[in-house]
Amino acid sequence: MIADSSENPVWTAAGGTRMNQPPPMCGTDECHLLASLLDETPQGILVVDEDGLITHANLAMSVMFLPFQVIVGERLPEIRGLEFIANLVADAVRGHCRVETDLHFPMAAGVEAGGERFYHVVAAPWQEEGRQGVWVMVLDTTEHAMTGQIRSEFVTNAGHELRTPLSLIHGYIETLKSGMIKNPASLQRCLEVMDKHSRRMMRIIDDMLTLSRMEGDPAQMKTEPFLVRGCVEGVLEHLTPLVEAYHPVITLDFPEDGGLLHGDRFYWDQIFTHLIENALKENPRTGLRLRIAGRWSRHECILTVEDDGVGFRVEDVPQAFGHFHRTGQMHPQESRVSGLGLCIVRRAVEAHLGSVELESVPGVSTVFTIRVPLP
Repeated sequence: MIADSSENPVWTAAGGTRMNQPPPMCGTDECHLLASLLDETPQGILVVDEDGLITHANLAMSVMFLPFQVIVGERLPEIRGLEFIANLVADAVRGHCRVETDLHFPMAAGVEAGGERFYHVVAAPWQEEGRQGVWVMVLDTTEHAMTGQIRSEFVTNAGHELRTPLSLIHGYIETLKSGMIKNPASLQRCLEVMDKHSRRMMRIIDDMLTLSRMEGDPAQMKTEPFLVRGCVEGVLEHLTPLVEAYHPVITLDFPEDGGLLHGDRFYWDQIFTHLIENALKENPRTGLRLRIAGRWSRHECILTVEDDGVGFRVEDVPQAFGHFHRTGQMHPQESRVSGLGLCIVRRAVEAHLGSVELESVPGVSTVFTIRVPLP
């Protein structure tokens, strides 16, 4: 908690206007105008009088802490769930100074059970023409907090994923330098392992760069019309060595015209590459049945990628689209996917304002369903 002992506490509104205390009594029109302006601000703003009664709460403040309600005319200390604000107001009154703190709040609006919202809360006393009380401003910092957490986890996971193959390559280099390997077959085996893991590192780095590009400025997307069937066929041609190795039974089900879609072709190449490649690599048996289909309605395009392979365990489905997540069907050292594929798929679909869902019955079917709105 930070306290500022200035005698005339001030706060800066979103537009940069400095205000001392809440305005004095005003005409009805002026009050309505002020209330309307405050309702447009993303910060929650609350005004409490000297008796603890809430005299004003803007729209953001009214919805920010749902299901707990901020009701004008009620005493703040008596509102269940907002005790932390009441305590901060009490600190401001007791110290006659501005106070602020960071806090997290469970079960806020728009957050599913078990979720949290993060807030920066500021409170300061005001006094005007015999009236006094405390104003409170609440800034939602959840996105910033979650971004920092995701960034930290991503760096940690990326370091681990790159360190594993790099350690193996380094070990083989040390073995070769020692001169212990004389057999040509053993030497060839060492080179093959080093080549395999160096390619794995290159793939991880390529996927990280792709993900970084997708998380950048949306304006960089190059939207153009293309045929989805042609896109899928191009991906299958690129994956020919993999297809020839596993001999899957592939079915394409698209409209006769090939299915027209407007979007960034690079993004869609990534989507189908990762979905098809993951299906094949996670199911190395021959004869896997793989079906890629698309159907168009007036308002949306629905694309599905379905296979009858090992599938996802129930506990893996909610985290399947996260960074470096693997299904657990393979041991990490045996898996040849980067762990970023489904995360790239999700980001690429969301960049087109769409959604992607996963349904899986292990050993029976795994279905990825992509829904994209049409212009």
